Amino acid sequence: MAEKNYTIQNNPFIVPTTDGKIIKEHFGVATDENSQISIAHMIAPAGWSEPFQTPEFDEYTFIIRGKKQFIIEDEMVVLEAGQSIKINKNTRVQYSNPFTEVCEYIAICLPAFSMDLVNREA
Repeated sequence: MAEKNYTIQNNPFIVPTTDGKIIKEHFGVATDENSQISIAHMIAPAGWSEPFQTPEFDEYTFIIRGKKQFIIEDEMVVLEAGQSIKINKNTRVQYSNPFTEVCEYIAICLPAFSMDLVNREA
């Protein structure tokens, strides 16, 4: 049987978290050892936030439902369902959901997300 020219992902890698956020990586380093791109389905609970970071990858975010807050350098941006954003690599950013409803979104990183490239602040 010939090898297929596509891959269906039915079993994404569930990234362990301690902050209530659900991260299901469909393609990327943890799932299929792809360091070129990562695609993850995220669910951030109300009140969630993470530290500032300066990633060495471009990050694209598409909001499915709810709202997500971005502090990019010194500017605050809030996106709602149906909106998307690209944040260029080497840009200082903080992601959070200070709102009262869950935020569901897709995150795509080029190259793929890795803890070695995210450069989170303590």
